[in-house]
Amino acid sequence: MTIAEVSKKYEITPDTLRYYERIGLIPPVPRTSSGIRNYDKESCGWIELMKCMRKAGVQVEALIEYVDLFRRGDSTIDARKALLVEQRSRLQERMADMQASLERLNDKIDRYEQGLMTAEKQLQRMREEKENSDSLPAAKKPAV
Repeated sequence: MTIAEVSKKYEITPDTLRYYERIGLIPPVPRTSSGIRNYDKESCGWIELMKCMRKAGVQVEALIEYVDLFRRGDSTIDARKALLVEQRSRLQERMADMQASLERLNDKIDRYEQGLMTAEKQLQRMREEKENSDSLPAAKKPAV
């Protein structure tokens, strides 16, 4: 696949794809005999992984380290796994923090909705009292 096709498929700009390759976020992409990038299945797999990891908040430096370890071969399997386990732990912590924040926001929103409902009920009562007051004969209206 060309860089334009990959860019469209993964919704990543060609500049970003070139940048990812340049900094080692994805391994070097195979090239045609004329030097044009030719993304294969493996290259696309790396792009999918990096896009997923970046969305999860994994830092670029950790991903570059992972790719570097991968390129060194099977002797780094334990180190790669440890890096992924650490990143998973960090993600779980962020998710717990986000869940707590979401619960707090929901509570706050509920309070506003309850408050608005209370205010609306008070306004409705005031309208009803005014309507009742306006419909009383003049003699029965209380003196102000």
